[in-house]
Amino acid sequence: MTFRQFSLILPALAVILAGCENAAAPFMIDGSQHAISLIREQRYFWSSDVEQSLVVSRLPDCQRRYPIALGTTDAVDIEVFEAGYMLWAFRLKQRWYLAGTEKCLLQAWQDPPAEPPGREVGRFVRRDGELAFAPTGGVGGSVR
Repeated sequence: MTFRQFSLILPALAVILAGCENAAAPFMIDGSQHAISLIREQRYFWSSDVEQSLVVSRLPDCQRRYPIALGTTDAVDIEVFEAGYMLWAFRLKQRWYLAGTEKCLLQAWQDPPAEPPGREVGRFVRRDGELAFAPTGGVGGSVR
């Protein structure tokens, strides 16, 4: 392949790769050192599947990343609820997860209750095309 052929392919390749989603948004519990972040990564531009992970962190003590259910490129709506001391519940449609920030643990919640375990503190959404955490009531900053 000559340099001229490569220079013609490069812009097309850039447009194709630009279509992939790679975004993150934090839910700050008590400042940036105590947070749970949603990470979304679309591996292939032709797929609407988006790999999602939650990063549970309480620095400097612990930080861990956990894969959760696949998302799609068309929507993001993950609700976040208080579930106890240093415990948070996440609802993705019919799937629930519990995250504990004391030891940075996350698990799928197999038998969630019919009602959320506590007050809703916010949700992960797409705002103006960007992934964001939207606190309930529109208040920014930490929840504590």
